[in-house]
Amino acid sequence: MSAKKNALPHSLGSDLAKVDAHHIQPEEYIELPELTDDMLARGTAKKGGRPRLANPRQLISLRLPADVIARWKATGPGWQTRMAERLSEI
Repeated sequence: MSAKKNALPHSLGSDLAKVDAHHIQPEEYIELPELTDDMLARGTAKKGGRPRLANPRQLISLRLPADVIARWKATGPGWQTRMAERLSEI
């Protein structure tokens, strides 16, 4: 079994264990600026992810014969989309 490798090499030149072990002391809070109403007003919150669709797809469970699925899969990538388009024509 191969040894587990770190995601990043230790090329930062810092002691991350020492940084992780540091606890902020009360005197260090003096160095932090006070939050003003102007600072808070400029702040924005971005909601991640894709925009919501006007007509989102709905998840269902459907059992189909194996040969039907095999024929659709044989048509190549995007077979689910083509199947949905075909079903919407009905």
